[in-house]
Amino acid sequence: MEDKVLRKLFLGFIHIHVLHHAKEQPIFGSWMIEELKRHGYTIGPGTLYPILHSMESDGLLIREERNVEGKIRKYYSITEKGEYVLLEAQKKAYELFKEIKD
Repeated sequence: MEDKVLRKLFLGFIHIHVLHHAKEQPIFGSWMIEELKRHGYTIGPGTLYPILHSMESDGLLIREERNVEGKIRKYYSITEKGEYVLLEAQKKAYELFKEIKD
């Protein structure tokens, strides 16, 4: 039961990580999986790629396909709407952090 609740909570954090990194530079799936692992999240392609696709459908990310060593790789960048959502998430996260830090 706890794992299910934590998973839901962490999925929101993962969305924020994706937006943050997509703002810094275009990201691709396998890189994002490794970056999330650095932050303690263990997710696979079966979790991340649906997240990226839904964020693209929601207008938060835009996808660009590039040929990398003969293979097509999908890169995702943040949109203006994504930047707005990220800014709002940062504000809420900061307020929450201030409240729960002690």
